[in-house]
Amino acid sequence: MLFIKPWHGRLTLTHSWSVALLLVCTCIALQFALFGASGSPFHARAASGTFRNPIGTYPDPYIQYYNGMYYSVYTTGNSLKMASSASIADLLRSPSITVWRDTDPSRNQDIWAPGLYQWQAHWYLYYTADDGSDNNHRIYVLESSGNDPNGPYVFKGRVDPSNNSWAIDPWILDNNGSLYFLYSGDDGTTRNRIFIAPMSDPLTLSGGRTELAASGTCSEVREAPSTLQRNGRIFLFYSVCDTGKPDYHLEMMTAQENSNLLDTNSWTNNGVQFQRADQNGVYGPGSNGFFKSPDGTQDWIVYHAKNTSDYTYQARTTRVQQISWNADGTPNLGTPIAAGATMDLPSGDPGASPLGLNDTDTAVGTNYFEYQGNWNSGSGCGVQCYYGNDHWSNETNATATIHFHGTQIALLSVADVGNGIAGISIDGGQETRVDYYASVRQGEQLHYVSPVLNQGDHTMTIRVTGDKNPASGSTYISIDRAEIYS
Repeated sequence: MLFIKPWHGRLTLTHSWSVALLLVCTCIALQFALFGASGSPFHARAASGTFRNPIGTYPDPYIQYYNGMYYSVYTTGNSLKMASSASIADLLRSPSITVWRDTDPSRNQDIWAPGLYQWQAHWYLYYTADDGSDNNHRIYVLESSGNDPNGPYVFKGRVDPSNNSWAIDPWILDNNGSLYFLYSGDDGTTRNRIFIAPMSDPLTLSGGRTELAASGTCSEVREAPSTLQRNGRIFLFYSVCDTGKPDYHLEMMTAQENSNLLDTNSWTNNGVQFQRADQNGVYGPGSNGFFKSPDGTQDWIVYHAKNTSDYTYQARTTRVQQISWNADGTPNLGTPIAAGATMDLPSGDPGASPLGLNDTDTAVGTNYFEYQGNWNSGSGCGVQCYYGNDHWSNETNATATIHFHGTQIALLSVADVGNGIAGISIDGGQETRVDYYASVRQGEQLHYVSPVLNQGDHTMTIRVTGDKNPASGSTYISIDRAEIYS
């Protein structure tokens, strides 16, 4: 409630004027609460306890939470890498280590879809690779020397050496101590079918495989199996459609834990569970895994998706979000949320929460953008941009400078067919040249992560160099969002 005291008895307000003044002051307070002094949406400058997607720049993701750390294993095509962090909010900027690189030319190319499994005192790292010919993709396994997910790892060989046919996307199902090997394979006439086989241990199959009758709204693909287990039931998810299509999505089968999982009749098809969300700019969500929050109370899905409806394998980025459970005990994956949408951290996650800074957050002061030269701005990029807007310029030496307080900064924006090369510098130092070109337009792409800096005030300057990739049609540089780490 607003109280106004007459000044020396000369200022008096009628009831109507008091109400009017109260409304004006309330609106001003609300303006600052929602938009801040700059007039930009204040919720873009996210509160503590939050983070935003993407949390990685790679497809076919896998995340495991263990002993106070998130471990994200992924492939660069010729090696297996691991990023780790105490908070999921920091995975995007976390340095990676190479945990495996093979020298054998028969199996050191086209490395895809790694996954981790812990058994007793070791970790097992599964992946698929070939000799440069897709026909020769087979599944391999590594064993850690100790109980550290980072390794070192020792090569143990093919998981199924007797099956001399195409195989990808391994997943280990532990059903009350009984192990099963799930993967996508060749049924003799058609690829990308879902198979299950029993295991005596994480390295050894103990019986023949069974093809599961996995249904789907697309005919060409059944791949990337993953599982959830709850209250005596197993929920088997798999990806359907070519992963280059925007309609790539997840479907599900269900079985009872006490049933014969090697009998295809034990499994019931449940249909589409997670699919494109055009309104959020999310296309082709799939190739997923699951992990628990640090305190074990929440279930989360990790998956890759794009924010273009074009048929392309480019720019599939790693995303996560919390899932829920329906009243009938089945999982509810929800709707894929937009890249850049602010989410609460997983329960028990100690993250310091990076600050999301929108390109329209402009003012004099810390944690704002400042533009010099000719820049255009607008909301024409829609769901491909953070809060639906960005800045862009092709004027040589035009600059965008972020004055920020923290220890590190990451820059995300559009990559496009008409984009050029930017020069990015920290605190006026030497420029790093970053190519913003892509053959298919994609939004919210990670272009740059700064070195770790001393805690304090810093600047990052993005300069339009006027240079471009020979394949590009122009030299535009776009500014969309920054993630500032304390």
